[in-house]
Amino acid sequence: MLSWRLSNTLDTAFCIGALEEAIKRFGAPYIFNTDQGSQFTSDAFTSMLLSQGIRISMDGKGRWKDNVFVERLWRSLKYEEVYLKAYGSLNEARREIGPYFEFYNHRRRHQSLDRRTPDEVYWTTLPQRVAA
Repeated sequence: MLSWRLSNTLDTAFCIGALEEAIKRFGAPYIFNTDQGSQFTSDAFTSMLLSQGIRISMDGKGRWKDNVFVERLWRSLKYEEVYLKAYGSLNEARREIGPYFEFYNHRRRHQSLDRRTPDEVYWTTLPQRVAA
């Protein structure tokens, strides 16, 4: 998870905010894959991707398998965090979910990653910069 936002609407603005933060922190990716939710197919969101030179990839309608890794993240979040708590407000949910993503990225070992964390995989697979 490079960046995230929480909203109780399908508004595009919160998605653009998360995208802008991820690009600022990690640079623009070559390709961006999403489902076909209205927030991701909006002119504002797709224009943001294209303005950064990012290729757009969208899953087939109703095809969760096309984005299986993100779907697994959402399942983990729900079963390891959200369903175990009864948040009193959207702000409380934000406060509680933030530390979960920190745990998920930095400390939670993943079977599919040979028991490594997402951070370990990400930072060890980046191309090495060559000094001039």
